[in-house]
Amino acid sequence: MDSLLEKITETENSKGILKTTQAEKIISYGESSLPILSDFFTDSTETKVYSECQSRNLTKGELAIIMADGINRMPYMKLTGMQNCLSTFCENNPNLIEYYLNVINRDGLSNFQSKYKDWLAYLKLSDKEKRKVERKSNKEFRIQRRNFRRTQKNNSR
Repeated sequence: MDSLLEKITETENSKGILKTTQAEKIISYGESSLPILSDFFTDSTETKVYSECQSRNLTKGELAIIMADGINRMPYMKLTGMQNCLSTFCENNPNLIEYYLNVINRDGLSNFQSKYKDWLAYLKLSDKEKRKVERKSNKEFRIQRRNFRRTQKNNSR
């Protein structure tokens, strides 16, 4: 995987990443390559790949993120805390996750990597197990919201 990613780093423009022979090879491995790709997310080695969206060269870890998203589209809101369906400054860019790279970097690549690996584990759960996780998550959210409202109410007194 490392040698394939290394070859992709020679691509000039990020829009061409998924069209490379090496990317096609990684994509052919399917979802089995996702845990391996996620291990590269924190690699901060700068590459020659220029991103018009980010106005800078991408890192090897960011290329791995783009590749992973190309194999199985990520739930952007769940992983980044941000959802933007109108990413107009990244027009004609097939790498949808590229729009979120600044947010991912701001929140920390290790944090993103951890959320991503949790999401991969979630995908492997049975439907019954997924419902259980979702109920627990919803309950935790309701508790946080209730505590927040109490705090706001107490602060306004």
